[in-house]
Amino acid sequence: MKYLLSAIGAIVLAAPAFAEPEYQTIKLEIDIDRSAEEVWSKVGEYCDLGEWLNIDCTITSGDGGMGTVRVLAGGRVTEILVAETDLSYGYTQPAVEGQFYNLYHGFMEAKPVTNTTSKMIYTLVYDISDKATQAEKDADIARRRGMFETALANMKRIAEAQ
Repeated sequence: MKYLLSAIGAIVLAAPAFAEPEYQTIKLEIDIDRSAEEVWSKVGEYCDLGEWLNIDCTITSGDGGMGTVRVLAGGRVTEILVAETDLSYGYTQPAVEGQFYNLYHGFMEAKPVTNTTSKMIYTLVYDISDKATQAEKDADIARRRGMFETALANMKRIAEAQ
């Protein structure tokens, strides 16, 4: 019995600690002086983020529609297209064995405001429970917010260019 309790204790101590998920939503938008259709035609293809996020993007399977897989940053990030409309798409990053799964999802939409103006809306949802402190969580949120604010500014520049 003593050995059984020791073995159970060793297993419990060796098991990783799992935090309760803590989902974070970051919603950003920018006004663009072009119709939503025109904006989407310039920045809405699934690998257009290569230009507005300044990162390499390769389609590894699919035709740009539902289920298409893109690989970013030299293969470090894989994303799968899981939702789409004429002026939007949503994607997710799959779980990677042996790594924390943050349930990362992104959604991008060109939303008409008038016939000649629109908003680009970008929303991220992910789990930050792998960060040990509030300062680490805040830094991660600020980093992602900054990256996608820059991306939106680049989309605006591209869309409004003559």
